[in-house]
Amino acid sequence: MSSPRILFVTPEFDDFVRVGGLAAVSAALPRALRRVCDIRVVIPGYPQVLAHCADMQTVGYCKPLAGLPACSVGRIDTPDGLAVYVVLCPALYEREGSPYCDPRGRDWSDNDIRFARFSAAAADLAAGVLDRNWEPDLVHSNDWPSALVPAYLAWSGHQIPTILTIHNLAYQGLFSREVLGRISGPQNAYTSEEVEFYDKVSFLKAGIVYASHVTTVSETYAREIATQEYGCGLDGLLRVRASQNRLTGILNGIDESWDPRTCSDLVSPFEVGDWKGKRENADYVRRKFGLALSRGPLFGLVARLMHPEGQDLVRSAAEASVAAGGQIVVTGTGEPPLEAALKNISSRFPDSIGVAIGFDDGEARRIFAGSDFTFMPSRFEPCGLSQMYAQRFGSLPIGHQTGGLSETIEDGKTGFLFRGASVEAFFGGVCRAFFTFGSRSKLNAMRRNAMGRAFSWDSSASSYADLYGQVAACCPGSSSQLSSQA
Repeated sequence: MSSPRILFVTPEFDDFVRVGGLAAVSAALPRALRRVCDIRVVIPGYPQVLAHCADMQTVGYCKPLAGLPACSVGRIDTPDGLAVYVVLCPALYEREGSPYCDPRGRDWSDNDIRFARFSAAAADLAAGVLDRNWEPDLVHSNDWPSALVPAYLAWSGHQIPTILTIHNLAYQGLFSREVLGRISGPQNAYTSEEVEFYDKVSFLKAGIVYASHVTTVSETYAREIATQEYGCGLDGLLRVRASQNRLTGILNGIDESWDPRTCSDLVSPFEVGDWKGKRENADYVRRKFGLALSRGPLFGLVARLMHPEGQDLVRSAAEASVAAGGQIVVTGTGEPPLEAALKNISSRFPDSIGVAIGFDDGEARRIFAGSDFTFMPSRFEPCGLSQMYAQRFGSLPIGHQTGGLSETIEDGKTGFLFRGASVEAFFGGVCRAFFTFGSRSKLNAMRRNAMGRAFSWDSSASSYADLYGQVAACCPGSSSQLSSQA
């Protein structure tokens, strides 16, 4: 029997373009699933993607649809053989900036058209009208930019099993009511039971409504988003999905490159017990960020600099951390006020706090390898990857007890969890880290525990493969190939 065919729809893909953790998931999960699925990825044709498309073959064309321009779809293969479809529409995707924002960080004014066009093309691909040589048995969409795929399939009468993964419920793709006509959505869908959300059209809500099944990136987050506190106004709908057994949490993993023994980006690769190698990475980080030589702990922060990520808690606790003998290094990009505030406190303590606005994967890895502790003070965290990266590289995370952090940090064994997103609670976790740093035997025991965590994608991929089969078995008209996997 041939492998079940899966179309994985994503606005980010780490091989080409990254904004957040979705890109890493989109590159790693399909590869982990290739052992049991014929899985293919589809992504918009951003400039960063087209730079890798010298050998692309066109597989089909999409006609204009209401206010959506025509587009074509091409196919490339990554060096390791993963098939990637690319939706080509220069007017929508070939721009400077990020997938979602212009170079000044403002949302593109036509994001509704951009991602509706992407979703509609992916739905055509799923329906078998573009690539005549391949048709999926199930479609797996991710976050609001591809959440309309299940809607387009439903609106056109195609009974193809669909899964929508919510990586962050806070980003919903909200647009004016008038967008429904521009994207060829039926006007009778503008109800509170379907796509209407407080006088707006919600792309994410449409996906939740029409998808066969909804997943999130940790079991804890799946429970949290069905509550008023974390549900972002969609908690009622999500409670219904949970009661229907159509809401599942599956924890993310990290790829095998996060191995301190073999990572080529490190100044000195090291293994469990080789604390000299870890110190050599710490020495590099201190020199790179212009910090003074120190015998105190080094705290790292590698994150998007956004209010939900809790960097204001780090800023508020920074002076006390420095006074206690600690040093802090920060790298990331995000909200300009937070960037400015962190740079300002660095200028006040140049020997103890280093801030680099921007992101470089190799530098991030060296920070994880060199730091003793990693800040993870997120107010909410659907899954989080940095705490997993940190543990693999022997940096103990200090995380808020929420979402995936509570599932991946063993309090007092591989890191520290604090309750409540307050400065006092966060600094309580920092104080525990200082106390542990003062006991070399305790510190090294926790490092060993942390570095022994695998966080492999194998478990997550197995759970998704099982879910694909279960969803297909419950979907009328689905392929017997997938149903037989249930």
